[in-house]
Amino acid sequence: MPRVGLNQQTVVREAARLADEVGFSQLTLAALANRLGVALPSLYKHVRGADALAQKLAALATAELATEMTTAAVGRSGGDALRAMANAYRGYAHRHPGRYPATQRVPDPADPEHVEAGERAVGAVVAVLRGYGLTGDDAVDATRALRSALHGFVTLEAAGGFGLPRDVDRSYQQLIASMDISFRSWPGTGA
Repeated sequence: MPRVGLNQQTVVREAARLADEVGFSQLTLAALANRLGVALPSLYKHVRGADALAQKLAALATAELATEMTTAAVGRSGGDALRAMANAYRGYAHRHPGRYPATQRVPDPADPEHVEAGERAVGAVVAVLRGYGLTGDDAVDATRALRSALHGFVTLEAAGGFGLPRDVDRSYQQLIASMDISFRSWPGTGA
């Protein structure tokens, strides 16, 4: 007999909380079933399996991240928008260490919820880059550069990869400042 009130949204939200506690790579259906107080086969009424759960978690996390980045950048432009968005990105990774890795999953074209979340996340970055005059292929290249820089930093930070005696927050702000300079003088923009 299925647990009353259990549905796909509840399962995915609880999986997100569990991922933040144990890590995305340690999230299992068995652990989630235990957390929800149901038998493992009961979860299959709500998600088709571990990969489907990971896909739904990725859609949720990407939507959350997109909302935070967009909200942070609204009403700002140039370096101010970039700093606000980049700080929101890092803040999300800090607050949600298990969900954040799921945001790196490429949306499944068959999952409209994840595709829409991915488009909103990329759209937030593209809107900030438009303030630098970057559009078209330049915006694609700059989006990839920014994503690589931010993801690389927060991933190294989460893994304890910064051991030098230098304030990590200051280093992150320097990274953002360097991206601001880069975007203002992007090759091919005539700057």
